[in-house]
Formats: sequence, structure tokens, C-alpha cells
Amino acid sequence: MIEVRNLVKDYSGHLAVDHLSFTINDGQIYGFLGPNGAGKSTTMNIMTGYIGATEGDVLINGHNILEDGEEAKKCIGYLPELPPLYVDMTVEEQLQFAAELKKVPKKERNEAVYEVMELAKLVEVKGRLIRNLSKGYRQRVGLAQAVLGFPPVIILDEPTVGLDPKQIIEIRDTIRRLGQKHTVILSSHILSEVSAVCDHIMIIDKGRLIASDTPENLERQMAGTAGMELLVKGTEEQILEILEAIPQAADVSVRESGEEGINRAVLRICTDAEEKEDGEDIRETIFFAFADQRIPILSMQATKASLEEVFLELTGEGTAEGMETNENLETDDFEGELLKADFKEETEDGEGDEE
Repeated sequence: MIEVRNLVKDYSGHLAVDHLSFTINDGQIYGFLGPNGAGKSTTMNIMTGYIGATEGDVLINGHNILEDGEEAKKCIGYLPELPPLYVDMTVEEQLQFAAELKKVPKKERNEAVYEVMELAKLVEVKGRLIRNLSKGYRQRVGLAQAVLGFPPVIILDEPTVGLDPKQIIEIRDTIRRLGQKHTVILSSHILSEVSAVCDHIMIIDKGRLIASDTPENLERQMAGTAGMELLVKGTEEQILEILEAIPQAADVSVRESGEEGINRAVLRICTDAEEKEDGEDIRETIFFAFADQRIPILSMQATKASLEEVFLELTGEGTAEGMETNENLETDDFEGELLKADFKEETEDGEGDEE
């Protein structure tokens, strides 16, 4: 279990983290979301012990990362956005080195390294130099490195950034498997990724936690922004006149469907439920309103708020484009943190082998 209590990080008067508190339970995959500059990366920095906090505490399995860092860090496996790798080592050498730094017992080291290579699908490239690996394989090495020793908590910062679709699917599958035995915290700006793999989502904005729930419950809480989509055999004027007369219908828009004489109407339901006070389903209201005018509805389906819409509504962001991978005032490099080594990532891309 991880407990974050009243966490504050003040950068010369700017509160990157503003009295943040939350609890992460064992055995689930948590998504950690936030727009650019929200304090997400600063919070992860503090949770991994890379930087200190101005105020507050972080307890990892009962150990305070700010007071008992060595014991707390034994409980954490960490994959930064740029994995700290020696490019002149082979995959196996890198993992053996990491196992030694993590104090994996010597007699268990070979087995532990092979186990994480199997998990990350690296066995077939174990003899290749890191510099000759594609970005996808490098990310796998970083993931295997984080999992070495099988700590109870795995923290992943943007694990799929820069990967192609096939690589993303493979990393997601690995994360799901990790979630069966570990508590996984996944920081990402890709909302669809979080929705696909996470059991629980925490949204942070301006250094504060503004939402914490399952993806399904977050979408359900936004029921007031649910809507309907209709395919109607009628003119734009007729459709607008009918729908705008229904009190529950808001933000009505009509556009051509591509078929002659048929238009597509989209509306938002402005109540907290899809039923009127007298119990009548709004779909019935819409159906009879059009039937009274002898205008046929060819199809009608409910729509609900997506995770992206939930995020934008909660954070007040205008578009999802505000979700970026780097955050203002949070440029500290994570490299080598839990390995306690001064790793340096080569600037060359090193894409010698493709997946």
C-alpha cells in the first residue's frame, strides 16, 4: 500500500503539489493523469525518493520514503520515460548489472534475470548491444530492469511514449500481466492507454487530486453530459424545431448523413439521468415528438461521456492536446534513481534493429 499524506512541493512560491493526499491499494493498476504542469511528474519524483517534499509524507508499505528511503525504495521498481541504460552493454549484461545494484542474491541472480527477460520478451536479444536495439526493445529492457527483484510496487512513467502501435500493444500486455502480481502505477498523457489497462484512475490538476475512481465510475459520474444520436428522415429545420422543444435536449446539432433526405442529429441530455420526473424515458419523448409530426426516426442510440471528455470536463482543458509528456517546473531527470548509478542515455537514436 502507498499512502500520500498532505504532500506539498513549493518551487519558490509556485505550488507544483498542493496538499495532495491519496491511497493506493495493493494488487491494482492505477493510472496517474494530469495536464501539462499539473504536478504529476513532481509527485512521482517524490514518491520514488528522487526529490524531497516541502511538506507531507509518502509511506510505501509502511516505510516513509522521506525518512526511511532505503527500505522504501526496496519496495519500488521504477521505469522512467527514458530508461537509464549503458549502450555498450548487452541486454543480459545490463540486467545482471542492475540485479547486482539491486542486491539480488548472487545465487538467485541468473534465474531472476532470465525470469524478467522472459516477461519482457527479451530472451532472443539478450546478447545484443543496447545501442543496436530499437526504442521498443530499449523500453522493454527498462521495464525488465524495473521489475528485477519483483518489488511489490512498479512505477511506470510514460512507458509507451514514442513506440509504434505493435510495440504499444505488447507493452500494454506486459503491464496487464504485472498487474496480476504487483501494484502498478502508470503515468501517461495517453488517455486511451490508461482506459485500456488501468483499474483505477487518479486525475491531478494544479497540484491537487480532483478525481479518483474506476474508469467506469468516472464516466458514470458524467452522466449529465450523456447524449443521443439520431438518424432522421427529415429536413434540418424540422429536426431542430422538434428537438429544441424538448426541455431535456441541449446543444442540438444537425448535419447531413450522406444519404439524400436523411440527417444526423446529435444532442446532449442536460439532466443527471435519462428519465423525466414522471418516469418517462427520454427516448420515448423523442420518439413520440417525431411521430406526432410524422417524421420517421431511422435509428437512435445513446452516447456517454468518454474518458477524454471526463478529463476535459474535470480539468477545464479546452482540448486533449494539452496532455503532453513533459511538465513545466518538472524537468528533473529521473535517470538512475532506484539503481543508484549515474547512467547516461546516449543522444543517438540507435535504431539498429526493428521489431
